[in-house]
Amino acid sequence: MTDLCGSFIGIVETQKTVSDLQPFADYTGRGVKIGIIDSGVNPAHPHVGGVAGGARVSSADADNPNDFLDYIGHGTAVAGAIREKAPDAELYAVKVFDRALTTNIEIIIKAIDWCAANGMDIINLSLGTTNDDHREVIERAVAGATEKGAVLVAAREMLSRTSLPGCLPSVIGVAGDWEIPRDQYAVSRISDELLFIASAFPRDIPGVPRERNLKGISFAVANMTGFVARARELEPYASVDTLKRLLVQGSANE
Repeated sequence: MTDLCGSFIGIVETQKTVSDLQPFADYTGRGVKIGIIDSGVNPAHPHVGGVAGGARVSSADADNPNDFLDYIGHGTAVAGAIREKAPDAELYAVKVFDRALTTNIEIIIKAIDWCAANGMDIINLSLGTTNDDHREVIERAVAGATEKGAVLVAAREMLSRTSLPGCLPSVIGVAGDWEIPRDQYAVSRISDELLFIASAFPRDIPGVPRERNLKGISFAVANMTGFVARARELEPYASVDTLKRLLVQGSANE
């Protein structure tokens, strides 16, 4: 599996941008449980404001399953972007990266299964694979999570190639854009599938120029996850298709 931070996804076909008001502005993600599959989270970071729990998912029996602390900052930045838009959501750090942004398909499947088993409403995946050999096992994991009520948010493409699981119709697929404001998102289509487009920038860090901060599709996914959390608060038991329609309506009407 390959992390997507730093890659860029272009906008395709015709897109429709939200109005000047934030979509679902009256909602804060209250009651929504979000599993963040990434490098862990630093709960003490001011952009995060604590987490509700988490786990370390790995293939090594010696690894502490309760050590979800982030040592490289990526998952913390993802969590901060989600928290900005969904301040009342319950965030769970599901750590699959440790000192480098690399992992394997078995660990990712275990992480998705952990989220499903622990009642996550939304699963944020700031990673993906273009290896179609993994399609069957990923489809099974996504189907299992969906059956338990979880909605996955992931990148639709990586380096101009479709990326799993974000390209699956049962997943909310996201593309990144450098120009769209961080408090907005846009909607487009690839063939018959909806594509959601969000800012590829995380929250700004005071004193750090934006070009020196982390950036890329990882944060487009995180920003979109925040909007999905708002929509999920509005319709707690909505299916993936219903949530997509709600997000389209929010982009046009808010």
